[in-house]
Order: sequence, then structure tokens, then C-alpha cells
Amino acid sequence: MLTLVPGSMGGSETYVKELTRQLATAHGVHATAYVPAAATGFSQGIDEHTISRVRSGGSSIERLRALGSAALFAPGIRRVMAGAQVVHYPFTVPVPRPSRGQAFVQTLHDLQHLDLPQLFSRPELAYRRHFYEGAARRADAVITISEFAKQRIVELLGLAPEKIHVAHLAVDPAEFIANPGARENFVLYPARGWQHKNHARLIKAMSIVRTHTPGMRLVLTGGGLDALGELPDWVDRKGLVSDADLKSLYRTAAVLAFPSLYEGFGLPPLEAMASGCPVAASNAGSIPEVCGDAAVLFDPLDVESIASGIIEAINQRSELASEGARRVQHFAWQRCRDAHLAAYRSVA
Repeated sequence: MLTLVPGSMGGSETYVKELTRQLATAHGVHATAYVPAAATGFSQGIDEHTISRVRSGGSSIERLRALGSAALFAPGIRRVMAGAQVVHYPFTVPVPRPSRGQAFVQTLHDLQHLDLPQLFSRPELAYRRHFYEGAARRADAVITISEFAKQRIVELLGLAPEKIHVAHLAVDPAEFIANPGARENFVLYPARGWQHKNHARLIKAMSIVRTHTPGMRLVLTGGGLDALGELPDWVDRKGLVSDADLKSLYRTAAVLAFPSLYEGFGLPPLEAMASGCPVAASNAGSIPEVCGDAAVLFDPLDVESIASGIIEAINQRSELASEGARRVQHFAWQRCRDAHLAAYRSVA
């Protein structure tokens, strides 16, 4: 995990941290995590080895520096990992590459850069072509996080379907407290300020919602929200919040709005459902696969549709809360772990 930058990698970070916890319970498998200097202590329950010479960071320059360090010190890193039968790169980028004789497994969360190339710079597209697409073609097995993502990988990269293993993400309902009672007058959207998260259309939609429900506010959480510029005074830009604070927001929000244009999976709708919060979500990418019939789906490109979805979800709060509680049971971290074990064993 030498590209790991704790606190800045969104849902993929949640996935990998939970994977380390789940691998600690796997019988017949011994897992060790290899992390950069700034990520010491990230792993939950499995052995961890810090590669102190690799220092990761959130900027493009820091990312390139981490890749360069991993390449420069690759022989020593490979010696440290020499006992492994399988080397897995859950953050997609395979640095350094495994030694000959070691199986290579890559997690490829999505192919957003091919489906929405207009959202990426030329350097970023080149980076993903090499480290995402090229690595996927070389890998012995690819793990992805939804059937939607698998279908796009098969179609766009031409990989054999049997090479790709789907490991749905999950939430642990025991970590959330469902609130079936009264809720406060705000809509919640937890997402980083990336373009595909579609904040601008959501804010326009909320102007319509506020004509139906005066006083309704919008609460935004996540990193990079300064990029959204000036916002109306009824928008609370909270930025990065603690897990406890986010869970409190799920418990009290009138609705979770999730207008993303593209997701390989999308955890917030499941987290909201586990908290008894009604969900209004985009009909794009993997989101319908995750939400099933437990959310109101809308067209994320249509402001009126987003607004109507939010209003409908508020009006159907009780029904959606019940459906959401049932939907969450379809996803379990143990199943995610088992899909990884099947991928490892298929190539070991």
C-alpha cells in the first residue's frame, strides 16, 4: 500500500482498512501490510511493515515522489516481501512490482477515467493508462467492487471475465445506531469535492427543495470542498469530520442525497441506510446495484429530478428506513473478505 495517504482516499481507504481487519480472521492465510512512512499504524489486526524510505502525500508532486522512491528502493522492498506467495495492491498502483514467481493481484475500483475522460487532465489520464489499465492487463487476478465495474472492465479493457473477482463493499450495522424517530431539517451529502460528485447540480436542486420545505439546509462533509467556491448561506461546508460526527449526521439528517455521476460502489447510501436515514441517490454507475429498491433514484444530470428525488425520499421516510435496514443485510465485510481469499487462492 505504498501510495496510501491516510485521511485523503475516500471510500477506498475505508475498504482497505476493513480488509486488513477481516484478513486477520482468515484461516489458513497470513497477511502482511506494507505501508509508507506516514501510514504506520493503518492496518487493523494483521502484521504491518513500514517502508520508511517511501513517503506518500496528497499532491501530484508527493505522489510522484512516492512512486519514484518505491522504484528506487524496489530491490530492497522485494527482498522484504520475498516470502509472499501473492502480492495484492488494494490501492490499484503496483509499486514496486512483485518478484518473479509471486502472483500479482490488483484491485481496480472503476474505470471512471475511460467513462468520463473529460474530468481528467492529460497527465492524469496517462498515469491511469499506465498504472491502472496496464497493470490490470498484467495482473494474474483483478478484484473489483461491483458487477457494474466488472462489466466495464471486461468491455473497455477486454479482460477475461473469469480473471475478475467481484468483492462488494459493506457496512457493519453494529457500528451504526438507527434512528427511526424525528430528524432535523437538513440534507446530508458526504463526498470529496471532486467533479464527478456533482455538488453544483445538488446545490441548484436544493434551491428548489427549499421552496417546498422552507428552512431546509444542506450539509457537506469531505475533503477538497474549498474547490466549490462561494456557497449560499444555507449550505454548511463542514469539511473533514470524525467518524463519530459523520454517524451523528446520518442519524439526524432528513435525507442523504447522493447525486454522484459515477461510482465503482458508493458506501454512503449503505451507511445512511444502516442509520435509518432515507436515501435519494443517482441512477448512474453502480449506485442502483447498491441501493436496490431501498432508495429513491433520480437522474443526476437533471436538477429537477434531483430535487424531486429528495422531496420524495423525505415524504417516504418510514418506508425507506425499513427497506434500507433490509438492504444493508445483503452486504457483509466477511463476504468481501471471502471474495478476496478466492482471488488469492486462484493464483497462488
